[in-house]
Amino acid sequence: MKLEHFPLRHNLRVRYSEIDAQGVVFNAHYLTYFDTTINEAFRGSGIDWLAEVERSGCDVQLVRSLVEYKAPLHFDEAFTVGAGVSRLGRSSLTWALGVFGADGSLRATGEIVWVYADLAAKRSTPLPDWLRQRAEALPLRS
Repeated sequence: MKLEHFPLRHNLRVRYSEIDAQGVVFNAHYLTYFDTTINEAFRGSGIDWLAEVERSGCDVQLVRSLVEYKAPLHFDEAFTVGAGVSRLGRSSLTWALGVFGADGSLRATGEIVWVYADLAAKRSTPLPDWLRQRAEALPLRS
């Protein structure tokens, strides 16, 4: 897996508050990095996620998260998170993610699965056209 396989990329730097007693990024922060990258992608595309949720009464629910650690990140290290859509279902969207050091080395991979849900009914509902169209434009490249 290489950074160029991902259509979305977001640059970050490890903050002191993100490291653990071993001097490396605490494992839970990788999910925050993934979430930040996906949110920045929607922000950059002009989609007002909160307005869409308010208008529709629907939002995504996280149903799966996976992180595989390859090599640690350290304090003040610059890195890039790549994201792309690896699968679209009727009501689900699967993100493939990768964390890369400034030298291009793969530090972690991940998968996030969302299910689009009607919040009042508490059940899945088909992905809306605006989300499906946006996701179709972000395929993971091989």
